[in-house]
Amino acid sequence: MFGANTYSYMRSHSAEACLARLADHGFDEFEIMVHPGHLWPSDLSTEQRSALRAVIEQRGLTLVSLNMPNIDINVAAAAQGMRIYSLKLLVDTVRLAGDLGARGVVIGPGKANPLFPASANELTKYFFEALDLLCPIAESAGTALWVENMPFAYLPGIGELLAALDQYGNDKVRIIYDIPNAYFIGEDFADGLKRCADRLELVHLSDTGRAAYRHDPVGLGTVPFADVPRALDAVGYGAGKPKPMLEIISRDPDADIIASAAKLAVLGFQHSNSLAH
Repeated sequence: MFGANTYSYMRSHSAEACLARLADHGFDEFEIMVHPGHLWPSDLSTEQRSALRAVIEQRGLTLVSLNMPNIDINVAAAAQGMRIYSLKLLVDTVRLAGDLGARGVVIGPGKANPLFPASANELTKYFFEALDLLCPIAESAGTALWVENMPFAYLPGIGELLAALDQYGNDKVRIIYDIPNAYFIGEDFADGLKRCADRLELVHLSDTGRAAYRHDPVGLGTVPFADVPRALDAVGYGAGKPKPMLEIISRDPDADIIASAAKLAVLGFQHSNSLAH
């Protein structure tokens, strides 16, 4: 019924060990975080990439996406060196996604200085330059770019993010809609899902309040999860799409991810006939 993001394990487990652990709990769709010691492009030889892909395929798992913590990079940074570094990491990640068979790579549009931000025109120019570089590499690698709504990005709301993507004009750039991210900034996620339905590829789930930005286990925040299944049904999110991805950040992830899946399951999530347990 749900996929599992590996955020909580990226400091303690290799990606392979993490997938095995979560698969043993019943999960079969995954978003792997790109992080040193967990899954890092420069650490993996061609043979190691092939071996990891073979493990994924042999266990009947699906690698939905790769995701690099976007607090660490900034494709819209004022400093050219930071933009170059960020793009190098993303290029390496996109190529890794292709090698591992991931359907998409999660990216952000970049961040502005919160105290003295550059103009939207300048930031958008850098965002589009990043897409100009990454789009052909993603297509060649056999994967895709999925842009996420992020509260700390310079385009935090889905409306402004979609406007930028429409201006860019490449329909192959898709959307991953993070429901707690939308909720945190006061966005109506049912309306947000409808607005991005034509580009929607994946949905993230976790809990947060509105006073502090979190990706907590279900029940620790105030996201109205009972309203989520109806919002997903309204945009036809189901067959052919990945399972909603639990992006839970916890110090006790085994217990909290499983408990979150169980709490959500009773609220009407019907994406598939199997529940990760």
